Amino acid sequence: MLYSVTATNQEGIHSTVALSSQKSLSTAHPLTRDEGFNPEELMATAWATCLNATIQSLLEGQKNTRQSRVEVTCELHREATMGTGYFFQVHAKTSIEGLVLEEAEKLVQLAHSRCPISKLIAQSQTISLTTVEWE
Repeated sequence: MLYSVTATNQEGIHSTVALSSQKSLSTAHPLTRDEGFNPEELMATAWATCLNATIQSLLEGQKNTRQSRVEVTCELHREATMGTGYFFQVHAKTSIEGLVLEEAEKLVQLAHSRCPISKLIAQSQTISLTTVEWE
C-alpha cells in the first residue's frame, strides 16, 4: 500500500469530516449557502485532480511539458422512478495544449484507464468524458 486515509462523518451533511491524516473539512448541503463542501464538489474535485495528475504523468513520461486541463461538472438529480432517491451525473471535459484532437483523445483515454478515480466510476452509466481542442 502506498497511502491510506480514513474519513469519518458522524453528523451527516452539515458536519465536519475528520480525516486520519489529521486534517478536517466542513460539509454543507449543496442547496444552502452554508460554509462547507458538499459531495458534488468533492466528487468533481477528486476526479478532476486525479485524472489531470494521470494525464500529466503520461505527458512527463513522454518528456512532454504541455499543459492539460480537466473540468468536471457534477450534477445532483432526483431519480425519475417514484422519486425514491438521487444520483450524480458527472461529466469531465479534457484538453491538452498543442496536441491535435485525435492525439489528445488517445492520451486522455489512456489516462482514464489508469486513473484510480476513473477506475472506480468507469462502469457508471451516469458519467461521461470528452476531449476538446485546447483553448
